[in-house]
Formats: sequence, structure tokens, C-alpha cells
Amino acid sequence: MEHIDLKKIHENAELLGKTVTVCGWVRTSRDSKNVAFAEINDGSELEHVQIVFDKNKFDEQKLAPMLNLGAAIKVVGTVERGMKEESREIRATDVVLLGASDGSYPLQKKRHTMEFLRTIPHLRVRTNTFNAVFRVRSELSYAIHEFFHKNGYYYVHSPIITGSDCEGAGEVFKVTTIGYDPTVKSEDEYYKKDFFGRSAGLTVSGQLEGEVMATALGKIYTFGPTFRAENSNTPRHAAEFWQVEPEVAFADIDDIIGIATDMIKSIVSHLLTHCAPELKFFDERFENGLIAKLRNVAESDFARIDYADAIEVLKKSGKQFVYPVEWGLDLQTEHERYLTDEYFKKPVFVVNYPRKIKSFYMKQNPDGKTVAATDLLVPGVGEIIGCSEREADYDKLLAEIQSRGMKLSDYANYLDLRKFGSVPHSGFGLGLERMLMYVTGMTNIRDVVEFARTKDDLK
Repeated sequence: MEHIDLKKIHENAELLGKTVTVCGWVRTSRDSKNVAFAEINDGSELEHVQIVFDKNKFDEQKLAPMLNLGAAIKVVGTVERGMKEESREIRATDVVLLGASDGSYPLQKKRHTMEFLRTIPHLRVRTNTFNAVFRVRSELSYAIHEFFHKNGYYYVHSPIITGSDCEGAGEVFKVTTIGYDPTVKSEDEYYKKDFFGRSAGLTVSGQLEGEVMATALGKIYTFGPTFRAENSNTPRHAAEFWQVEPEVAFADIDDIIGIATDMIKSIVSHLLTHCAPELKFFDERFENGLIAKLRNVAESDFARIDYADAIEVLKKSGKQFVYPVEWGLDLQTEHERYLTDEYFKKPVFVVNYPRKIKSFYMKQNPDGKTVAATDLLVPGVGEIIGCSEREADYDKLLAEIQSRGMKLSDYANYLDLRKFGSVPHSGFGLGLERMLMYVTGMTNIRDVVEFARTKDDLK
């Protein structure tokens, strides 16, 4: 169907006075005695284009369904200046109804709650808010790929179905073809009947496979969906989410912190340039000061603090936290938010976490109590990056797997890497949705995912 994107109407001054063909969905409409108006949007930009219908040239009965909210129309008309110098409208000479919409269309002119919009994921993207969210999500994904491509990384695809739990936390969705079988007498017998002949699940991380690739290609990154069967119903957790996971050979914890910093600054700068209308929209409606916050991220240094020192800062804060603050306990969201929002007022890397609260693969520090691990905490969200140097010593890694009661056969190949040319190497995981929450000011992960997968919700 020959037409031009509505975005070009605003971008190309040469179209003034020219006849064009455009398509879109009716967002708002007004009707008067002699003239009718419809604002349409085709998804190519945040701004709508107003269509002007001279009712002397159109049959009112045929025109009426073209003005219904949600209707899809094709318009031929002349591009004219709008009420503002920079605005544009189209004076219609012909219109075709591509898809009718009746009075039951749920997106009316009133402002709907986010809770209501989550009940209609198939339609909510037609609102200004979600139109903007998913354009930013697209541009954010592109910026991530661009950063790694420009810096010599190879993009690799880790498997979705795996036989191991990378984090060792047991929050894995099982993959099976046989389902419930009351005749099976043991777990081993059950899995022998299954497709792979062993236990399989959806990946919680591409890291272990990423490390394999990095030991041959040097610098790699994975970028894909990951899954966690975590029984959590917080605004920050989803059962299906996308992760960016670089792995870098010949890199220690300080190297990977520098890489993570450069990546965050790069993608934020990209969005400030390429998503200006959307960020302005979010700044005005969801987080006042958002653009200033992002500029500060792009232009200033990130803070860095040792975990032990962070515990002392929290203890001396005078705050009454819900969760206890003690060395050896993980930081909760309220602790992270104090450090970022009140104490540092900018992103901060917390480094050298206690060994017992971190994953088995992290490099042990000389003190034997902590690991070379860091989380990047950002204002308004908390953790968005989990980062560490990986344990390259075979004996230490083997002992850690055994001490945690993990199944050695699931990690045989991973251990094998430490026997053949093992090198210092590091990596991190960035949750795409949490980063998207940070750059848009959206406060619930369900509102930055096209079709959210959360506990008891599979629309």
C-alpha cells in the first residue's frame, strides 16, 4: 500500500503544499457543522498529524465511521501548516476506511490508569505512553548493539534451553514433553523418558556459554531472553526478561567496571540524541527532571564504594530500614535506593560482596570472605547491572560447586575451561527492562515489556 510515514510530514519542509497519501489510527476526533478533524498516528513518531475534512466535500454518513476512535484510515490530501509554525496538518481530498472501530473501543479520550492498560496489552501500545516506551526500547536495543559492535565485540547466541542453572538458585522453568506421569517411580526414570534424556530448563543466563565463546573470540556479548521462576510480585521482577551479557577475556574486575561505565554512558547519550521527543514526554508526565538526570549520567563519573563501607554508610544514615543492615546480608532495594538517591545522588558501583551471598562462579578475593563482584545501582531503580571477575582457578571453582551441593555433571564443560588455557576474565549482565525503566521513569517492569510474563499473569 503506497503511502509515506507521518514522521516525514514533520521532517520534510518540501512536502508543504504537496499531495500525499498517509495511513494511521484515529487517536482523537472532533466534529462541527462544516468541518471535522481527526488526529491520526501511524507509530513512526510520538506526535500526531491532524486531518481536516471539509464536510461539503464528504458524505457525512460515510465520513462518520472514519472519525471513530481506533479506526484505521488511509487519507489523500494536501500538507498545510497547522496553528503553530512548526506543526503540520493534512486537508483531506479522499479517505478510505481500512479498519472500522465501534463504540466499544476501550481507549477513550480520558486518561486511563496503568493498571487498566495492563489488562489490554493488545491495545495499550496505541496510547502515547506505550507508543513512546516501545520506540525507546527499540532505540535502546540498537544503541547496545552499536556500542559492542564499535568496540570489537562478537555477538553470539546462547541457547534458550539448557541443562544447568547458571545462578545455582533453582529458579528454573522446566522444559518437558511428557508432563505428569503417575507411573514413574523416580526422578531419574522420569527424565530418561523425556526428550533430552535428562533434566532441561529455560535459561536464566547466557553467561556460562558466553564464557566458552570468550575463551576463543576474546570479547563477546549475548543479548536475548532469559527466564526465572521466581515467586515474586514486585514492580522490578518478571518471569521473562531480556539480558545483555558481555564476557571479556584477559579482563579483571576493574576492567569490566570501566566497560560497564562506558556502555551506560554511551547508550544514555544515544537516547538523549535520538529519542528527544519521547524523553521530553516522560520528563513532563512521569519523572520531572528525567532529562537532567540522564545528562548527569552521561557527563559525570560514577561513584564506587566497597560493600563493607556501604554497610557502614547505611548504619550511620539514621534511617529506619525495614530489612536489617549487617555485613554478610544482601542489600535490599531500600538500601540501594538510599545509597543512590540520597547519599551519592548518582549511579554507584558497590564492590567486593561477601562470598556467601554471591554466585559460585565469582573470583574469590585473597581474604577468602569476599568475591571480586560489583552491582551497579542507579537512582530510582536500584540494581541494573550485576558484574564480576570469574573464578579462573580450577580447584577453587570445583570446591565452591561441591560446597554448594551442585551437580558436578551439569558444570563439567564449564570446569574444563579452567584446565586448558584458563585466563582472567570478567563479565556482567544488564537487564534491558530495568535499564528501560531508568531512562523512561516508568516505575513498573510490566509497563516496559510488550507482553509481561509475571506470577499468575500470561495474557
